Amino acid sequence: MVDHLDVRRGVYHDSVSLMQVSRRVGDLPGVDKVLVAMGTELNRELLVGMGFAAPDAGPNDLLVAIRAQDDALDAALAEVEVALAATRGGASGGGFGDAPPARTTAAALTGGADLVLVSVPGEYAYLEAMDAVRAGASVMVFSDNVPVEQEVALKQAAADRGVLVMGPDAGTAIVSGVGLGFANVVRPGPIGIVAASGTGAQQLTCLLDDAGVGISHVLGVGGRDLSAAVGGSSTQQAMRALDADPATTTIVVLSKPADPDVSQALHALADELTTPVVFALLGPDANDLTSTAGTVVQIAGATFTPPASWPAPRERQGTYTELRGLFAGGTLCDEAMLIAASHLDAPIASNIPLADGRPLDDGLDTPGHVFVDFGEDEFTRGRPHPMIDQGLRLERIAAEAARPGGRVLLLDVVLGHGAHPDPAAELAPAIAEAIADGEDLAVVVSLCGTAGDPQGRDKQVRALVDAGASVHLSNAAAARKAVELLGGAL
Repeated sequence: MVDHLDVRRGVYHDSVSLMQVSRRVGDLPGVDKVLVAMGTELNRELLVGMGFAAPDAGPNDLLVAIRAQDDALDAALAEVEVALAATRGGASGGGFGDAPPARTTAAALTGGADLVLVSVPGEYAYLEAMDAVRAGASVMVFSDNVPVEQEVALKQAAADRGVLVMGPDAGTAIVSGVGLGFANVVRPGPIGIVAASGTGAQQLTCLLDDAGVGISHVLGVGGRDLSAAVGGSSTQQAMRALDADPATTTIVVLSKPADPDVSQALHALADELTTPVVFALLGPDANDLTSTAGTVVQIAGATFTPPASWPAPRERQGTYTELRGLFAGGTLCDEAMLIAASHLDAPIASNIPLADGRPLDDGLDTPGHVFVDFGEDEFTRGRPHPMIDQGLRLERIAAEAARPGGRVLLLDVVLGHGAHPDPAAELAPAIAEAIADGEDLAVVVSLCGTAGDPQGRDKQVRALVDAGASVHLSNAAAARKAVELLGGAL
């Protein structure tokens, strides 16, 4: 193996593009480790953690670090150039040169833009987002690791200026048919969605699309918006915006468990609007997302049938004692955990525990029922989101197969723009190997996607089923199948 590290002064690319570049280069044969990233303190620390020398670089410099076999390095470097050029639509990387970096304010004012997407390391997101808000533009903040105090200040400033802040950590939006961040290919239609939940919005829009019901807009507001600290500020603005939109005939407000006072205030606002509002606030006694999709489909005048599923080629006959949830989507993890907790006697440990759940304090090998959201900040600092980089989950699938005893693995696969271009190509071999090697192991997959998604939903299903998994388009149905395999009462 040889190490290559170069620092490209004053060359900037956004973090989402660089995650995809790293992923693309890392998939090449003979390549062991890759980090193509801006030279922030976090990324410099990550590089040292990977065994590279500490670079002399700053946040405005681009780092290109590759560890590869001798005969693979040239191809990897060539792929870096091709991938970086592709992020600029064929042009070379954007260099700052001797000029100061461009600001979103200038772009918003001189270009006539009214919506700005901020995707930079979290410590810089506040400045860029506030810059855009003060210029009179609405903002989608894709970045995570933004302190809640900064989120509150951003949203207060946005409310004062009559613009909308989506995020921070807003992974999904569809505005006038244009997908931002992670978004599935869905048909246009009359349903407007306000979502404090990225993969929850993706699950709902996919189920509606399958039922022939389309979407006007999806306004992601960030996972903390319905917390007591933030107070639902952006959700209220988004509800009013959709109420004023003639293309929207029904509004859906979607969130993980919400603060009770915030929920009450949103219901009061819904009573004032002329457009009917359906609430999908996940909780122990609330409807799941599939049930909500059925309600919305009926309101739209269409017919809802249970989402498709494909059984495993061989129903496992073992005695399963543990349910292990390995999720990329936080809301899908939450929903599955709520369903499992209501049917299983033993508690569930998680890094995003339910209100009465058990924190995952003893690591991923903790025995018993365990649910892990690999999209949480603790797993994404300095590396791509697990919907792009499946490395941690692949490692975990192998680790679960190596543990003694019988268990059920429950995992999500999310398709659409921005996600991994072919997730089953990596997951299916890992699943097949785990089933073959595990003492007794069953795999249940929740597949979130539409027939129009670029990965090819049918191809993904075939690969996962051929590997030995059962596949379900409904996340709730997947969770119930996992509980059934454990012998839980449904």
